[in-house]
Amino acid sequence: MRRMLMLGLCLALVSPVHAQQVQSPPVDANPAIPVATGVGADGIRTEETVIVIGEQPGPGLWLVRKGGHDLWILGTLNPLPAKMQWQSKQVEDVIANAQEVIRPPSVQLGVKVGFFKSLTLLPSLLGVRKNPDDKTLEQVVSPQSYARWKALKTRYIGSDRGIEKWRPMFAALELYNDAMKKSGLENGKSVWPTINRAIEAHHPSVTMVKEEIVVTDPKPLVKEFKRTTLDDLACFDNTMTQIETDLDAMRLRANAWATGDMAALQALPPPYQWEACSSAITEAGIGKRLGFGDAQKKVGAKWMAAAEAALDKNAVTFATLDMKDMLGPNGYLAKLKAKGYMVLAPDE
Repeated sequence: MRRMLMLGLCLALVSPVHAQQVQSPPVDANPAIPVATGVGADGIRTEETVIVIGEQPGPGLWLVRKGGHDLWILGTLNPLPAKMQWQSKQVEDVIANAQEVIRPPSVQLGVKVGFFKSLTLLPSLLGVRKNPDDKTLEQVVSPQSYARWKALKTRYIGSDRGIEKWRPMFAALELYNDAMKKSGLENGKSVWPTINRAIEAHHPSVTMVKEEIVVTDPKPLVKEFKRTTLDDLACFDNTMTQIETDLDAMRLRANAWATGDMAALQALPPPYQWEACSSAITEAGIGKRLGFGDAQKKVGAKWMAAAEAALDKNAVTFATLDMKDMLGPNGYLAKLKAKGYMVLAPDE
């Protein structure tokens, strides 16, 4: 067991912005699932949006150029249509000619213990999502927040009583994932199976960009986390607000990504960025002591170094980045442009 399940899971999930070139799907390649419209008994409105299914081309690629050396970047998005099969000829063609593929940056929490010792940790790990002192959600959130939670839980989760003892952040993430499923979307739908097939077919080198925080004795860490009260009420409320107000926009963004409609992606408001959920972990005493904030900066610098090295040595390089990390004034593309590289959008 290389990662601590729940603590690592929080950081992995705390993430989901625009991009790319319009590509026309083949005729009849984008059948769709209609989503019902109206106001439910719980007062939550569900707009009518059609979720694309079947094979879809996805967005075009961004290009970073240095002389005759090209770095092609696919911007990824969460959530995406659950019944979409992503198939990009452009990505396959780039990887077929690439000398290197750069994986997206990640921060990992590594636990260096033996296999049998790791098994003894499992019961403790399963308890980290519960509130300290066995408190319920009703006891730790405001009455207004709990009333919203009850309505959303009834709609998207059902009668699960065990979740009532979860920390607000974990309950919010469970609610979010169930809301995605019932909306025809999938959080965490990966583009990597398709990319990996192209890598296996054409054998470019693969560069992992990661910063690992190593824990040699996880038991005290797990005990401390279970006792710690997280500042996660904003995460709880913000996630519910997103589900209440942004589901239709999420469907539209997912469709736009799937069909490569860059104009639609740019016209839609940016999605929820999960800062409140992320800071609940990284800004807690335990998160600061482990160095999560520094780790994010370090892995960002590592990705920039990998991209610049690739632009120096390779004729063609392929990479993927989450759009929220790739775009914007502080995104990787802006940083590369500031260093003098040519940066071209898919429609340029």
